[in-house]
Amino acid sequence: MFDVISPPLLTADLPGIGGRIKSVPEDFEVEEIPAYEPSGNGDFLYLWLEKRDLGAEYFTRQIARRLNLPNGEVGTAGLKDRRAVTRQWVSVPAGAEAQLGQLEGDGIRVLKTSRHSNKLRPGHLHGNRFRILVRDIDPAADATLAAYLERLRAQGFPNYYGPQRFGKNQETLQLGMSLLGAAPMKRVSPFLKKLALSAVQSALFNQYLGERLRDGLLFTVLHGDVMAKIPFGGMFVAEDVAAEQRRFDAKEIVHAGPIFGRKTFPARHDAAEREQATLARFGLSSQSFSGFGKLLQGTRRHNLVYVPDLEAEKTSEGVRLSFTLPAGSYATVLLREIMKVDDIGDEESP
Repeated sequence: MFDVISPPLLTADLPGIGGRIKSVPEDFEVEEIPAYEPSGNGDFLYLWLEKRDLGAEYFTRQIARRLNLPNGEVGTAGLKDRRAVTRQWVSVPAGAEAQLGQLEGDGIRVLKTSRHSNKLRPGHLHGNRFRILVRDIDPAADATLAAYLERLRAQGFPNYYGPQRFGKNQETLQLGMSLLGAAPMKRVSPFLKKLALSAVQSALFNQYLGERLRDGLLFTVLHGDVMAKIPFGGMFVAEDVAAEQRRFDAKEIVHAGPIFGRKTFPARHDAAEREQATLARFGLSSQSFSGFGKLLQGTRRHNLVYVPDLEAEKTSEGVRLSFTLPAGSYATVLLREIMKVDDIGDEESP
């Protein structure tokens, strides 16, 4: 079993460009791509906000405090990086409009407002656009950067979870493994329990996907693979492997790895055997996920992320990368492929 925090790289044969990010917040720009635009009518005020150098939870608490609202009245579609300049929609009850003058300042700017009929919920976004400055790159990076861009635009990259998913020194992951074990342990809060169990699911996925890459199967459809339509769509099991391989090669569909849980869409045949082997390496089985209710429902995650719009611009300060990622994918995972630096930044969950 390899380190799920630093799983195998697709570009392992290319030397990294090195460098560092987030020297200042402006080096890391993120703009949310909403799942829908506000209609202009409804009981919820939608705020297109820019935040600078604020953690996601602190950001929502500040909005609630400044608008005199309970924390739970602030709706967001996704978390955004702390050490960054980010833009996203936030929803609050329409009655808060009279207090909007209190919201500006100390890292928060109101860029525009609208109305809509529902509160924003986690997942109400298609993805995020990134503009990231990598400073202090290797002087020899010019010779390899074009090769990186060409390969990653053509092939995509493995959709691993980023290391921040597992907590400092992997403490969140270790807690999750304890929760799944048979030994009794002290009580933990519902929030921490959910976070810890999710860390285990993420580690299992990284292990599964890393083994697939290591075995030369990242671009191969296996008999029994669960396939998903790109960019969004239903799932099905690959029975006619040759036909589904052609659709995979055309980027119409992608195989989807397991986020293990009680209701994970089941793979079959060869693909199912690989997934069960991943569980066994962690000393787990399908039965390990029972007894946790909705906390471990299970789902599927695309194994590959495509970045056809990946671009790099040389500047006097380094290289500025721009690209778009779907919701749930990590910019730090793509940056690790290019930079070959494990300790990249403090990116929060997308």
